[in-house]
Amino acid sequence: MNKLTKKWQMTLYATSGMGVNMLNLMFTSYLCSALLVGGFAEAVLPFQTYIGHDLVVFGVWSAFGFAAKVLDGIIDIPMASFTDRLKTRFGRRRPAIVIGFVPMVIAYLLFLVIPVKEASMLNTVYYGIILCVFYSFYTLTMVTYYATFTEIVGLQEERSYISNVKSVCDILYFILGYVVVRAMLNSINVRTVALIVLPLSLTMMIPLFMIKEQSTLGESAPDAPKTVNLIRSLRYTFKNRDFIIWMIVYSFMTFGVQLFLGGINEFFSKVGMNMIIVMACSFAPVPLTLLLYNRINRDRGFGFAFRYILLTFTASMVSMYFIGNKVSDPGAKTVLSVVGGLLASFAIGALFAVAYSVPAQLAADEEKKTGISNSAMYFAVQGLFSGIASGIGANVVLNALKGTEESGSNAIIYMTLVSAAGTAAAFALSFLLPRSVSMMGKKDRAVQNKKDK
Repeated sequence: MNKLTKKWQMTLYATSGMGVNMLNLMFTSYLCSALLVGGFAEAVLPFQTYIGHDLVVFGVWSAFGFAAKVLDGIIDIPMASFTDRLKTRFGRRRPAIVIGFVPMVIAYLLFLVIPVKEASMLNTVYYGIILCVFYSFYTLTMVTYYATFTEIVGLQEERSYISNVKSVCDILYFILGYVVVRAMLNSINVRTVALIVLPLSLTMMIPLFMIKEQSTLGESAPDAPKTVNLIRSLRYTFKNRDFIIWMIVYSFMTFGVQLFLGGINEFFSKVGMNMIIVMACSFAPVPLTLLLYNRINRDRGFGFAFRYILLTFTASMVSMYFIGNKVSDPGAKTVLSVVGGLLASFAIGALFAVAYSVPAQLAADEEKKTGISNSAMYFAVQGLFSGIASGIGANVVLNALKGTEESGSNAIIYMTLVSAAGTAAAFALSFLLPRSVSMMGKKDRAVQNKKDK
Protein backbone atom coordinates (compact mmCIF):
# COMPACT_ATOMS: atom_id res chain seq x y z
CA MET A 1 0.00 0.00 0.00
CA ASN A 2 1.32 3.44 -0.90
CA LYS A 3 2.10 5.51 2.21
CA LEU A 4 0.63 8.90 3.03
CA THR A 5 3.42 11.41 3.61
CA LYS A 6 1.70 14.78 4.00
CA LYS A 7 -0.09 16.00 7.13
CA TRP A 8 -3.15 17.17 5.17
CA GLN A 9 -3.50 13.69 3.66
CA MET A 10 -3.29 12.04 7.07
CA THR A 11 -5.77 14.53 8.50
CA LEU A 12 -8.29 13.91 5.73
CA TYR A 13 -7.85 10.15 5.99
CA ALA A 14 -8.48 10.23 9.74
CA THR A 15 -11.90 11.85 9.16
CA SER A 16 -13.14 8.92 7.04
CA GLY A 17 -14.81 6.94 9.81
CA MET A 18 -16.70 9.85 11.35
CA GLY A 19 -19.95 9.39 9.41
CA VAL A 20 -20.16 5.62 9.85
CA ASN A 21 -19.43 5.96 13.56
CA MET A 22 -22.25 8.51 13.69
CA LEU A 23 -24.65 5.83 12.44
CA ASN A 24 -23.40 3.51 15.16
CA LEU A 25 -23.93 6.23 17.74
CA MET A 26 -27.53 6.67 16.57
CA PHE A 27 -28.07 2.93 17.00
CA THR A 28 -26.38 2.66 20.40
CA SER A 29 -27.63 5.80 22.11
CA TYR A 30 -30.95 6.57 20.45
CA LEU A 31 -32.59 3.98 18.19
CA CYS A 32 -32.23 0.95 20.46
CA SER A 33 -33.33 2.97 23.48
CA ALA A 34 -36.28 4.38 21.52
CA LEU A 35 -37.93 0.94 21.31
CA LEU A 36 -38.56 0.96 25.08
CA VAL A 37 -40.02 3.87 27.03
CA GLY A 38 -38.60 2.86 30.42
CA GLY A 39 -36.19 5.47 31.76
CA PHE A 40 -37.66 8.35 29.73
CA ALA A 41 -39.57 11.28 31.20
CA GLU A 42 -43.17 11.55 29.93
CA ALA A 43 -42.56 14.87 28.14
CA VAL A 44 -39.91 13.47 25.77
CA LEU A 45 -41.76 10.31 24.66
CA PRO A 46 -43.18 11.80 21.40
CA PHE A 47 -39.67 12.62 20.20
CA GLN A 48 -37.19 10.21 21.79
CA THR A 49 -39.20 7.01 21.25
CA TYR A 50 -40.65 5.62 18.03
CA ILE A 51 -44.34 5.99 18.91
CA GLY A 52 -44.52 6.69 22.66
CA HIS A 53 -44.78 3.13 24.01
CA ASP A 54 -42.84 -0.14 24.08
CA LEU A 55 -42.40 -1.89 20.73
CA VAL A 56 -40.35 -4.90 21.86
CA VAL A 57 -40.60 -7.53 24.61
CA PHE A 58 -38.30 -6.30 27.37
CA GLY A 59 -36.51 -9.50 28.44
CA VAL A 60 -36.10 -10.93 24.94
CA TRP A 61 -34.88 -7.59 23.61
CA SER A 62 -32.23 -7.40 26.33
CA ALA A 63 -31.03 -10.86 25.27
CA PHE A 64 -31.01 -9.82 21.60
CA GLY A 65 -29.09 -6.65 22.40
CA PHE A 66 -26.46 -8.60 24.32
CA ALA A 67 -26.27 -11.27 21.60
CA ALA A 68 -25.85 -8.60 18.90
CA LYS A 69 -22.95 -7.00 20.79
CA VAL A 70 -21.27 -10.35 21.36
CA LEU A 71 -21.84 -11.28 17.71
CA ASP A 72 -20.34 -7.94 16.77
CA GLY A 73 -17.24 -8.98 18.69
CA ILE A 74 -17.08 -12.59 17.50
CA ILE A 75 -17.67 -11.77 13.85
CA ASP A 76 -14.77 -9.32 13.97
CA ILE A 77 -12.44 -12.31 13.74
CA PRO A 78 -13.64 -13.91 10.47
CA MET A 79 -14.22 -10.43 9.04
CA ALA A 80 -10.62 -9.48 9.87
CA SER A 81 -9.32 -12.67 8.29
CA PHE A 82 -11.48 -11.92 5.25
CA THR A 83 -10.07 -8.42 4.75
CA ASP A 84 -6.48 -9.47 5.57
CA ARG A 85 -6.59 -12.27 2.99
CA LEU A 86 -8.93 -10.80 0.35
CA LYS A 87 -7.53 -11.26 -3.16
CA THR A 88 -8.84 -8.96 -5.90
CA ARG A 89 -7.38 -6.92 -8.72
CA PHE A 90 -8.16 -3.80 -6.62
CA GLY A 91 -6.23 -4.98 -3.55
CA ARG A 92 -7.79 -6.05 -0.27
CA ARG A 93 -8.86 -2.98 1.71
CA ARG A 94 -11.02 -0.95 -0.70
CA PRO A 95 -13.20 -3.89 -1.84
CA ALA A 96 -13.74 -4.96 1.79
CA ILE A 97 -14.93 -1.45 2.73
CA VAL A 98 -17.49 -1.49 -0.10
CA ILE A 99 -18.69 -5.01 0.80
CA GLY A 100 -19.34 -3.85 4.36
CA PHE A 101 -20.70 -0.37 3.70
CA VAL A 102 -23.67 -1.13 1.41
CA PRO A 103 -25.44 -3.79 3.57
CA MET A 104 -24.78 -1.68 6.68
CA VAL A 105 -26.69 1.29 5.23
CA ILE A 106 -29.57 -0.96 4.13
CA ALA A 107 -29.82 -2.44 7.64
CA TYR A 108 -29.83 1.07 9.13
CA LEU A 109 -32.81 2.02 6.97
CA LEU A 110 -34.69 -1.21 7.76
CA PHE A 111 -34.32 -0.55 11.50
CA LEU A 112 -36.52 2.54 11.08
CA VAL A 113 -39.48 0.42 9.87
CA ILE A 114 -42.20 -0.53 12.39
CA PRO A 115 -43.66 -3.98 11.58
CA VAL A 116 -46.35 -3.90 14.31
CA LYS A 117 -47.28 -0.82 16.38
CA GLU A 118 -47.28 -2.61 19.73
CA ALA A 119 -44.87 -4.55 21.92
CA SER A 120 -44.66 -7.92 20.15
CA MET A 121 -42.33 -10.84 19.58
CA LEU A 122 -42.45 -10.07 15.84
CA ASN A 123 -40.96 -6.63 16.44
CA THR A 124 -38.41 -8.02 18.88
CA VAL A 125 -37.14 -10.66 16.46
CA TYR A 126 -37.24 -8.24 13.50
CA TYR A 127 -35.22 -5.53 15.24
CA GLY A 128 -32.89 -8.12 16.75
CA ILE A 129 -32.02 -9.62 13.36
CA ILE A 130 -31.54 -6.20 11.74
CA LEU A 131 -29.35 -5.15 14.67
CA CYS A 132 -27.11 -8.20 14.14
CA VAL A 133 -26.88 -7.51 10.40
CA PHE A 134 -25.99 -3.87 11.01
CA TYR A 135 -23.26 -4.67 13.53
CA SER A 136 -21.80 -7.40 11.29
CA PHE A 137 -21.28 -5.18 8.28
CA TYR A 138 -20.38 -2.15 10.40
CA THR A 139 -17.64 -4.38 11.78
CA LEU A 140 -16.30 -5.32 8.35
CA THR A 141 -16.27 -1.67 7.28
CA MET A 142 -14.52 -0.31 10.36
CA VAL A 143 -12.13 -3.22 11.03
CA THR A 144 -10.88 -2.81 7.47
CA TYR A 145 -10.51 0.94 7.89
CA TYR A 146 -8.71 0.65 11.25
CA ALA A 147 -6.37 -2.02 9.84
CA THR A 148 -5.08 0.54 7.34
CA PHE A 149 -3.77 2.68 10.22
CA THR A 150 -0.86 0.25 10.37
CA GLU A 151 -0.33 0.24 6.60
CA ILE A 152 -1.17 3.73 5.31
CA VAL A 153 1.78 5.35 7.14
CA GLY A 154 5.22 4.08 8.09
CA LEU A 155 6.20 5.64 11.44
CA GLN A 156 4.89 5.42 15.01
CA GLU A 157 4.61 9.21 15.17
CA GLU A 158 2.43 9.18 12.04
CA ARG A 159 0.19 6.45 13.48
CA SER A 160 -0.16 8.48 16.66
CA TYR A 161 -1.02 11.55 14.59
CA ILE A 162 -3.76 9.72 12.66
CA SER A 163 -5.09 8.21 15.91
CA ASN A 164 -5.21 11.61 17.58
CA VAL A 165 -6.95 13.27 14.62
CA LYS A 166 -9.36 10.32 14.55
CA SER A 167 -10.14 10.85 18.23
CA VAL A 168 -10.82 14.55 17.58
CA CYS A 169 -13.20 13.46 14.80
CA ASP A 170 -14.83 11.15 17.33
CA ILE A 171 -15.42 14.16 19.53
CA LEU A 172 -16.93 16.07 16.62
CA TYR A 173 -19.42 13.32 15.93
CA PHE A 174 -20.13 13.04 19.65
CA ILE A 175 -20.90 16.77 19.67
CA LEU A 176 -23.19 16.18 16.70
CA GLY A 177 -24.71 13.16 18.37
CA TYR A 178 -25.12 14.34 21.94
CA VAL A 179 -25.59 18.07 21.42
CA VAL A 180 -26.98 18.73 17.94
CA VAL A 181 -29.03 15.53 17.63
CA ARG A 182 -30.21 15.85 21.21
CA ALA A 183 -31.37 19.40 20.49
CA MET A 184 -33.22 18.17 17.39
CA LEU A 185 -34.99 15.58 19.53
CA ASN A 186 -36.71 18.39 21.41
CA SER A 187 -39.03 18.81 18.43
CA ILE A 188 -38.35 16.06 15.84
CA ASN A 189 -39.01 12.33 16.18
CA VAL A 190 -35.97 10.09 16.47
CA ARG A 191 -36.67 8.21 13.22
CA THR A 192 -36.69 11.43 11.20
CA VAL A 193 -33.47 12.56 12.88
CA ALA A 194 -31.90 9.20 11.98
CA LEU A 195 -32.63 9.87 8.30
CA ILE A 196 -31.13 13.35 8.54
CA VAL A 197 -27.92 11.84 9.93
CA LEU A 198 -27.60 9.12 7.26
CA PRO A 199 -25.77 11.17 4.53
CA LEU A 200 -22.83 11.69 6.91
CA SER A 201 -21.88 8.06 6.31
CA LEU A 202 -20.50 9.07 2.91
CA THR A 203 -17.25 10.13 4.61
CA MET A 204 -16.29 6.47 4.24
CA MET A 205 -15.83 7.13 0.53
CA ILE A 206 -12.57 8.96 1.33
CA PRO A 207 -10.45 5.77 1.68
CA LEU A 208 -11.74 4.52 -1.67
CA PHE A 209 -9.87 7.40 -3.31
CA MET A 210 -6.85 7.63 -1.00
CA ILE A 211 -5.89 3.97 -0.64
CA LYS A 212 -3.57 2.88 -3.44
CA GLU A 213 -3.05 -0.89 -3.49
CA GLN A 214 -1.66 -3.30 -6.02
CA SER A 215 -3.56 -6.41 -7.05
CA THR A 216 -3.47 -9.21 -4.48
CA LEU A 217 -4.43 -11.88 -7.03
CA GLY A 218 -1.98 -14.74 -7.04
CA GLU A 219 0.60 -15.66 -4.44
CA SER A 220 3.38 -14.13 -6.53
CA ALA A 221 1.81 -10.68 -6.86
CA PRO A 222 4.66 -8.14 -6.53
CA ASP A 223 4.89 -6.49 -3.13
CA ALA A 224 1.73 -8.31 -1.95
CA PRO A 225 1.62 -8.45 1.87
CA LYS A 226 2.47 -11.78 3.51
CA THR A 227 -0.70 -13.17 5.08
CA VAL A 228 -1.72 -16.29 6.99
CA ASN A 229 -4.98 -18.19 7.43
CA LEU A 230 -7.53 -17.49 10.16
CA ILE A 231 -6.17 -19.99 12.69
CA ARG A 232 -2.55 -18.89 12.33
CA SER A 233 -3.55 -15.23 12.41
CA LEU A 234 -5.43 -15.82 15.68
CA ARG A 235 -2.46 -17.72 17.06
CA TYR A 236 -0.08 -14.85 16.29
CA THR A 237 -2.45 -12.36 17.91
CA PHE A 238 -3.24 -14.31 21.08
CA LYS A 239 0.43 -15.21 21.60
CA ASN A 240 1.16 -11.49 21.95
CA ARG A 241 1.17 -11.24 25.76
CA ASP A 242 1.33 -7.45 25.76
CA PHE A 243 -1.80 -7.29 23.62
CA ILE A 244 -3.80 -9.70 25.81
CA ILE A 245 -3.03 -7.74 28.98
CA TRP A 246 -4.12 -4.62 27.13
CA MET A 247 -7.38 -6.38 26.20
CA ILE A 248 -8.24 -7.08 29.84
CA VAL A 249 -7.68 -3.47 30.82
CA TYR A 250 -9.46 -2.18 27.72
CA SER A 251 -12.54 -4.33 28.43
CA PHE A 252 -13.17 -2.75 31.83
CA MET A 253 -12.65 0.71 30.36
CA THR A 254 -15.09 -0.08 27.55
CA PHE A 255 -17.73 -1.35 29.97
CA GLY A 256 -17.69 1.91 31.91
CA VAL A 257 -17.57 4.24 28.90
CA GLN A 258 -20.20 2.39 26.82
CA LEU A 259 -22.61 2.10 29.75
CA PHE A 260 -22.41 5.87 30.15
CA LEU A 261 -22.83 6.58 26.43
CA GLY A 262 -25.63 4.04 26.07
CA GLY A 263 -27.65 5.39 29.02
CA ILE A 264 -26.82 9.06 28.80
CA ASN A 265 -30.18 10.05 27.32
CA GLU A 266 -32.24 8.30 29.99
CA PHE A 267 -29.99 9.41 32.86
CA PHE A 268 -30.17 13.12 32.06
CA SER A 269 -33.90 12.85 31.41
CA LYS A 270 -34.49 11.25 34.82
CA VAL A 271 -32.25 13.46 37.01
CA GLY A 272 -33.28 16.75 35.38
CA MET A 273 -29.85 17.81 34.10
CA ASN A 274 -29.46 19.71 30.83
CA MET A 275 -27.85 17.16 28.53
CA ILE A 276 -27.02 19.68 25.81
CA ILE A 277 -25.06 21.94 28.18
CA VAL A 278 -23.19 19.08 29.83
CA MET A 279 -22.27 17.42 26.54
CA ALA A 280 -21.12 20.72 25.04
CA CYS A 281 -18.85 21.27 28.05
CA SER A 282 -17.60 17.67 27.85
CA PHE A 283 -16.78 17.60 24.15
CA ALA A 284 -15.97 21.15 23.01
CA PRO A 285 -12.63 21.48 24.93
CA VAL A 286 -11.41 18.03 23.88
CA PRO A 287 -8.95 19.15 21.16
CA LEU A 288 -7.15 21.19 23.83
CA THR A 289 -7.35 18.51 26.53
CA LEU A 290 -6.06 15.97 24.01
CA LEU A 291 -2.95 18.12 23.61
CA LEU A 292 -2.44 17.85 27.37
CA TYR A 293 -2.82 14.06 27.19
CA ASN A 294 -0.27 13.88 24.36
CA ARG A 295 2.15 16.04 26.34
CA ILE A 296 1.85 13.71 29.35
CA ASN A 297 2.27 10.72 27.03
CA ARG A 298 5.47 12.16 25.56
CA ASP A 299 6.89 13.07 28.97
CA ARG A 300 5.80 10.10 31.10
CA GLY A 301 4.74 7.36 28.68
CA PHE A 302 1.42 5.77 27.75
CA GLY A 303 0.83 3.99 31.08
CA PHE A 304 0.95 7.17 33.16
CA ALA A 305 -1.15 9.13 30.64
CA PHE A 306 -3.72 6.34 30.40
CA ARG A 307 -4.14 6.17 34.18
CA TYR A 308 -4.54 9.93 34.26
CA ILE A 309 -7.52 9.85 31.87
CA LEU A 310 -9.12 6.85 33.61
CA LEU A 311 -8.94 8.59 36.97
CA THR A 312 -10.34 11.81 35.51
CA PHE A 313 -13.27 10.04 33.85
CA THR A 314 -14.06 8.10 37.04
CA ALA A 315 -14.13 11.33 39.06
CA SER A 316 -16.42 12.92 36.48
CA MET A 317 -18.90 10.02 36.62
CA VAL A 318 -19.04 10.13 40.42
CA SER A 319 -19.61 13.89 40.34
CA MET A 320 -22.45 13.46 37.79
CA TYR A 321 -24.25 11.15 40.20
CA PHE A 322 -24.08 13.58 43.11
CA ILE A 323 -24.93 16.62 40.98
CA GLY A 324 -27.92 14.90 39.40
CA ASN A 325 -29.34 13.27 42.52
CA LYS A 326 -28.22 15.33 45.51
CA VAL A 327 -28.44 18.94 44.22
CA SER A 328 -31.99 20.28 44.09
CA ASP A 329 -31.49 23.93 43.20
CA PRO A 330 -31.76 24.24 39.36
CA GLY A 331 -29.17 27.02 39.11
CA ALA A 332 -26.63 25.22 41.24
CA LYS A 333 -27.26 22.00 39.35
CA THR A 334 -26.56 23.72 36.02
CA VAL A 335 -23.34 25.34 37.24
CA LEU A 336 -22.04 22.14 38.85
CA SER A 337 -22.98 20.06 35.81
CA VAL A 338 -20.83 22.39 33.68
CA VAL A 339 -17.92 21.67 36.05
CA GLY A 340 -18.60 17.93 35.79
CA GLY A 341 -18.71 18.14 32.00
CA LEU A 342 -15.43 20.05 31.85
CA LEU A 343 -13.84 17.44 34.11
CA ALA A 344 -14.95 14.70 31.69
CA SER A 345 -13.40 16.59 28.77
CA PHE A 346 -9.92 15.88 30.15
CA ALA A 347 -10.48 12.17 29.49
CA ILE A 348 -13.00 11.67 26.70
CA GLY A 349 -10.88 12.31 23.60
CA ALA A 350 -7.94 10.26 24.85
CA LEU A 351 -10.19 7.33 25.82
CA PHE A 352 -11.05 6.94 22.15
CA ALA A 353 -7.53 7.58 20.84
CA VAL A 354 -6.12 4.59 22.75
CA ALA A 355 -8.51 2.27 20.89
CA TYR A 356 -6.66 3.05 17.64
CA SER A 357 -3.09 3.81 18.64
CA VAL A 358 -2.31 0.81 20.88
CA PRO A 359 -3.39 -2.09 18.60
CA ALA A 360 -2.04 -0.31 15.50
CA GLN A 361 1.40 0.00 17.08
CA LEU A 362 1.42 -3.53 18.53
CA ALA A 363 0.43 -4.92 15.10
CA ALA A 364 3.19 -2.91 13.42
CA ASP A 365 5.74 -4.19 15.96
CA GLU A 366 4.60 -7.77 15.34
CA GLU A 367 4.87 -7.33 11.57
CA LYS A 368 8.47 -6.14 11.95
CA LYS A 369 9.34 -9.25 13.95
CA THR A 370 7.47 -11.89 11.93
CA GLY A 371 6.85 -10.33 8.53
CA ILE A 372 3.16 -11.26 8.83
CA SER A 373 0.59 -8.58 7.94
CA ASN A 374 -2.54 -9.27 10.03
CA SER A 375 -3.27 -5.83 11.48
CA ALA A 376 -7.02 -6.26 11.02
CA MET A 377 -6.94 -9.24 13.40
CA TYR A 378 -5.62 -7.07 16.23
CA PHE A 379 -8.57 -4.72 15.83
CA ALA A 380 -10.88 -7.72 15.44
CA VAL A 381 -9.80 -9.33 18.70
CA GLN A 382 -10.07 -5.95 20.40
CA GLY A 383 -13.55 -5.73 18.90
CA LEU A 384 -14.42 -9.13 20.40
CA PHE A 385 -13.43 -8.03 23.90
CA SER A 386 -15.09 -4.66 23.34
CA GLY A 387 -18.29 -6.27 22.04
CA ILE A 388 -18.68 -8.46 25.10
CA ALA A 389 -17.92 -5.56 27.47
CA SER A 390 -20.29 -3.24 25.59
CA GLY A 391 -23.01 -5.87 25.49
CA ILE A 392 -22.86 -6.34 29.24
CA GLY A 393 -22.73 -2.60 29.93
CA ALA A 394 -24.94 -0.97 27.29
CA ASN A 395 -27.53 -3.75 27.14
CA VAL A 396 -27.72 -6.11 30.12
CA VAL A 397 -26.75 -3.66 32.88
CA LEU A 398 -28.37 -0.61 31.28
CA ASN A 399 -31.69 -2.37 30.62
CA ALA A 400 -31.69 -3.73 34.18
CA LEU A 401 -31.23 -0.17 35.47
CA LYS A 402 -33.99 1.16 33.18
CA GLY A 403 -36.60 -1.49 33.97
CA THR A 404 -39.85 -1.87 32.02
CA GLU A 405 -42.75 0.49 31.34
CA GLU A 406 -44.77 -1.24 34.07
CA SER A 407 -42.05 -1.54 36.69
CA GLY A 408 -41.34 2.19 36.92
CA SER A 409 -37.76 1.47 37.98
CA ASN A 410 -35.73 4.46 39.14
CA ALA A 411 -32.38 2.64 39.21
CA ILE A 412 -31.14 4.54 36.14
CA ILE A 413 -30.03 7.31 38.53
CA TYR A 414 -27.15 5.02 39.61
CA MET A 415 -25.90 4.58 36.06
CA THR A 416 -22.89 6.89 36.34
CA LEU A 417 -21.74 5.20 39.56
CA VAL A 418 -21.71 1.81 37.85
CA SER A 419 -19.86 3.39 34.92
CA ALA A 420 -17.30 4.81 37.34
CA ALA A 421 -16.78 1.36 38.85
CA GLY A 422 -15.79 0.02 35.41
CA THR A 423 -13.18 2.68 34.68
CA ALA A 424 -11.87 2.49 38.26
CA ALA A 425 -11.27 -1.24 37.74
CA ALA A 426 -9.42 -0.44 34.49
CA PHE A 427 -7.28 2.06 36.41
CA ALA A 428 -6.28 -0.59 38.96
CA LEU A 429 -5.56 -3.21 36.29
CA SER A 430 -3.53 -0.77 34.18
CA PHE A 431 -0.60 -1.26 36.56
CA LEU A 432 -0.27 -4.77 35.08
CA LEU A 433 0.58 -3.37 31.64
CA PRO A 434 4.10 -4.40 30.60
CA ARG A 435 6.81 -1.78 30.35
CA SER A 436 6.83 -1.98 26.55
CA VAL A 437 3.24 -0.68 26.54
CA SER A 438 3.54 1.65 29.52
CA MET A 439 6.54 3.44 27.98
CA MET A 440 5.01 3.60 24.49
CA GLY A 441 5.09 7.13 23.08
CA LYS A 442 7.62 8.45 25.60
CA LYS A 443 10.24 10.64 23.96
CA ASP A 444 13.90 10.66 24.84
CA ARG A 445 14.42 14.18 26.20
CA ALA A 446 17.91 14.59 24.76
CA VAL A 447 16.82 13.50 21.30
CA GLN A 448 13.71 15.68 21.45
CA ASN A 449 15.69 18.75 22.57
CA LYS A 450 18.11 18.18 19.70
CA LYS A 451 15.22 18.00 17.24
CA ASP A 452 13.66 21.15 18.66
CA LYS A 453 16.92 23.05 18.14
